[in-house]
Amino acid sequence: MRWLIGLCCLWSAIAWADDASGYLLGPGDQIRIQVFGEADLSISEIRLSESGVISYPYLGQLKLSGLKLTQVEQLIHSGLKGEYLINPSVSVSIVEYRPFYINGEVRRPGGYPFQPGLTVRKAVALAGGLTERASSRGITLTRRTPNGERVIDVSMATEVLPGDSIYIEDSFF
Repeated sequence: MRWLIGLCCLWSAIAWADDASGYLLGPGDQIRIQVFGEADLSISEIRLSESGVISYPYLGQLKLSGLKLTQVEQLIHSGLKGEYLINPSVSVSIVEYRPFYINGEVRRPGGYPFQPGLTVRKAVALAGGLTERASSRGITLTRRTPNGERVIDVSMATEVLPGDSIYIEDSFF
């Protein structure tokens, strides 16, 4: 039975890694850029600004918000290839996801570091739990999409993504 639980956990981690490859970067994400054999072009940690931009050696300002990690690798590879490097090997990874936010009827509202596999229930637990006035049904989530912000009614089992804002309404009874 333990091997089955371990296998499920491994599958979950692999599934998240596959999902992360489609993850779109946004303001507040912290990334690592490695260029094999080029220490002066490798950055161990850099956070995307509010405008989704970073300053990168030799290439200047790069707008990375809305791009996948593979697209950032291609962007940097293309910029360095040619006169500067013959065939640069670029790897980009996420060091820290942008935070999610939880407000309303929770004990400690605010921003918290995102963790893969996060649900509304887990987010509430991180925020110290619900207050006695909290509504278990009045939960909304605001998520940025390429088409703008979306506000949706959610349950405790709903998945939370980096940058999401959760609001727990108060209950009258």
